[in-house]
Amino acid sequence: MTTRIATRPDGPGTRGILYVHSAPSALCPHIEWAVGGVLGVAVALDWTPQPAQPGSYRAEMSWSGAAGTAAAVASALRGWNHLRFEITEEPTSSTEGTRFACTPELGIFHAVTGVHGDIMIPEDRLKAAVVKAAMGDTTLLLEVDKLLGKPWDDELETFRHAGEGAPVRWLHQVV
Repeated sequence: MTTRIATRPDGPGTRGILYVHSAPSALCPHIEWAVGGVLGVAVALDWTPQPAQPGSYRAEMSWSGAAGTAAAVASALRGWNHLRFEITEEPTSSTEGTRFACTPELGIFHAVTGVHGDIMIPEDRLKAAVVKAAMGDTTLLLEVDKLLGKPWDDELETFRHAGEGAPVRWLHQVV
């Protein structure tokens, strides 16, 4: 089922997808409340069991709203125990896209994405990774993997595949 609500975003309008990969049942209504608070509209997700973690649930939601909405949703959800999620935001003519991923073990990952979805790593972060590797604290490959979010992708991959074919609900921010 698809929910459509008129959009009147503040600033450049964009859209994205929220993937809740796993959440305990007691947390599901709180997630809906938090996301609804950011979007400014009531949210009722279609929760389905998450086969990769028995006793947990998953949901997906496409959204549209103002640039920065993904960051606001990620901030509202970060740090909740036993919650795994990702949220993306498409770039606009005046903003870059973003991707956030969060797991209980790793915390939150943030990356800026370009128009084709590629992760764009700032020069200063690359230089810091090279220096850290040169000092012998780590390897350059490990640091670049972190900059690209590989540890988060590795942990979330099982949860992503377990949710293939799940229903998606469309919501639009109303101001």
